[in-house]
Amino acid sequence: MTDNDEMKEYVLKKARDNKLKFIRLWFTDVQGILKSFSITIEELEGALTDGMGFDGSSIEGFSRIEESDVIALPDPSTFQILPWSPPEDGVARMFCDILEPDGSSFEGDPRWVLKKTLKKAADLGYTYYVGPELEYFYFKSDKDPETLDSGGYFDLTTLDVASDLRRTTILYLESMGIGVEYSHHEVAPSQHEIDLRYSDALTMADNAMTYRMIVKEVATRNGVYATFMPKPIFGENGSGMHTHQSLFKNDKNVFFDPDDSYNLSAEAKGFIAGLLKHSKEICAITNQWVNSYKRLVPGYEAPVYISWQHIHVSRHP
Repeated sequence: MTDNDEMKEYVLKKARDNKLKFIRLWFTDVQGILKSFSITIEELEGALTDGMGFDGSSIEGFSRIEESDVIALPDPSTFQILPWSPPEDGVARMFCDILEPDGSSFEGDPRWVLKKTLKKAADLGYTYYVGPELEYFYFKSDKDPETLDSGGYFDLTTLDVASDLRRTTILYLESMGIGVEYSHHEVAPSQHEIDLRYSDALTMADNAMTYRMIVKEVATRNGVYATFMPKPIFGENGSGMHTHQSLFKNDKNVFFDPDDSYNLSAEAKGFIAGLLKHSKEICAITNQWVNSYKRLVPGYEAPVYISWQHIHVSRHP
């Protein structure tokens, strides 16, 4: 029995033991929007083996009508019970890889694009790790950007409803196996940040999508609205996703060189050079909305120049 077969058996047993009824199959479109459809527990075994077909022409950027059929094949390693799932007839989720009807990978699937790129790194012996800092706003409704507080960076306010929202969000994240480093109020009013503990890039991509869903779910269940819109309030700092990046080889950080004046290896300097060279193209992917460019203006702690910097940290004996 292969590791994948063992994972499938684990998922089937976990679903039966927890009396689940529905499995949500998650994937993203080319703009990074989470998509989903549900199957019942009776369809789970077949879905794990053969996938579930659906009309890709209805998904932004996927297929044309004349070639609309695609298959969502669940990744059993991503199986998690949703924290708000009821004890009876509960709900779990799995991320899917999108396939063509002949079983080949669908080229419009962002998860496959990432897996293909990570394989190139793995073939060179590298593992790519990322640690994101994701910012967002809470508003009283989805109609107007009316904030819940007037706090600022790291502020602790009494009777702060958002503190309980963040606490519940973190508990939900951890119940789904997603590690959290810390959380705090951000610079703008009603702006918050929860930082996830670093992991390999594919796991983090799935975790980031799960994070966004949980933040919004917790907000909705508490009568408020959460948004990751880059610049929802004119004149205030916008929200970004700062991403710490590293390459490892044989369990060692290849960016570190103790003999370099900046402690940066040749690989690290090459990596930085690549980011600088391709930053414009990267920007088109990471800032895909018109609103994204309302954030990228001077004076609001958002990047507006192609540059890099070394911060000298004083060391005391």
